[in-house]
Amino acid sequence: MSIYDLTKEQLEEYFIKNDSKKFHADQLFNWLYEKRINSWDEITNLKKEMISKLREDFSIDKLKIVNIEKDIDVNKYLFELADKEHIEAVLMRHDYGNSICISSQVGCNMGCKFCESGRRKKVRNLKTSEMVLQIMQIEEELGERISHVVVMGIGEPFDNYDNLINMFKIINDPKGLAIGARHITVSTCGLIPKVKEFSNFPLQINLAVSLHAPTDELRNMIMPINKVYPLDELIKALKEYIKKTNRRLTFEYILLEGVNDSTKNAEELANLIKGMNAYVNLIPYNQTENIEFKRTSTIQIMRFYDILKKNKINITIRKEFGSKISAACGQLRSKKEEQ
Repeated sequence: MSIYDLTKEQLEEYFIKNDSKKFHADQLFNWLYEKRINSWDEITNLKKEMISKLREDFSIDKLKIVNIEKDIDVNKYLFELADKEHIEAVLMRHDYGNSICISSQVGCNMGCKFCESGRRKKVRNLKTSEMVLQIMQIEEELGERISHVVVMGIGEPFDNYDNLINMFKIINDPKGLAIGARHITVSTCGLIPKVKEFSNFPLQINLAVSLHAPTDELRNMIMPINKVYPLDELIKALKEYIKKTNRRLTFEYILLEGVNDSTKNAEELANLIKGMNAYVNLIPYNQTENIEFKRTSTIQIMRFYDILKKNKINITIRKEFGSKISAACGQLRSKKEEQ
């Protein structure tokens, strides 16, 4: 087991169970997340017996970065895990800081038709450590701090719920990576039971919902999850989430040429979410050679945007990154696995 799998509370329990003091968890977090040790031998303020016990019980190994692709304001990282599986993460430079989009699973079973990640099925969930280490190792490679984290890479985060929640606790902990809860966002395609469970999570982490279609007929075509959790049930659950948490929601909407980008679709989307404490993030599509969908033209993106604006929907258009690299989610992993 990796030491990076444990939250501070779990470490406190570990130390107490091993006849040691609870505060040693704070000390160990300091070594792991501030001093960024690479060996148990670097720890100087714990007893040798305790360090030997830690070495016996936990690994301190990191992930392996096997490839980095770079473009203006964006780096894409391919990681190799201990079992030789591959995941990826993307660093994006914004005027407000460095943001990283991390993966939560090896592959994905949600099967969204436009998504490169979903083209290759889920192998397994990522461990808490494998999510935390994506952030840490990109910080180390850059020599800069990551200020914002988005769990929107390979996988459906809510399909790996327990490990995800532990990761949030570690990266938000003041003694951990100290990333503010409001600087962390998790994206789901709409697993309603987990949306409800997440509404009880005390940290004020942002929730984004991959919507991508304003009707059941259209969403069923491109997102199989909608056949399990249809739009009316999803919207009802999201309204309950907003009421309970008083947090603003993000709807992600990838525009696919000739599929979900018509003026009628824009009107339908406005009617679906009108009155909700939410905004829409319009996403120009990153085309891949393995999937037939095309990017909507910039003119049509702006038409779609204008209709939502006229309907008083809060809306942004996501900045496009990585036109010269394997920008689509899962694309770098697919290249590696299919060589």
